[in-house]
Amino acid sequence: MQRFLVERRIRDLHQRLVRARQELAVLNEQYAVVSEAAEEARLRSLVSETPLATHEYGEVKRHADAMARAREALVSTVAELEQRRDDLLQRVGVPPS
Repeated sequence: MQRFLVERRIRDLHQRLVRARQELAVLNEQYAVVSEAAEEARLRSLVSETPLATHEYGEVKRHADAMARAREALVSTVAELEQRRDDLLQRVGVPPS
């Protein structure tokens, strides 16, 4: 593959990596809030022992679990993009960062 095409792919990957890292930072903040809310709902459910509190905890917990799965997927995407970037950098003779 010609060097300029590889360099262009590196730039494109870099932009995607920057966006993915930004999304991950936002998701991490949101997940921290939701997981804290889930823990509070769990404690309320244990203390009050009412069906409503148990239901509220279930709802918040499902949301937190979904966010955790989304976060794991995004972490995987970032790792994949970093690996692809490093492979392309090696093609042009630049040591990966």
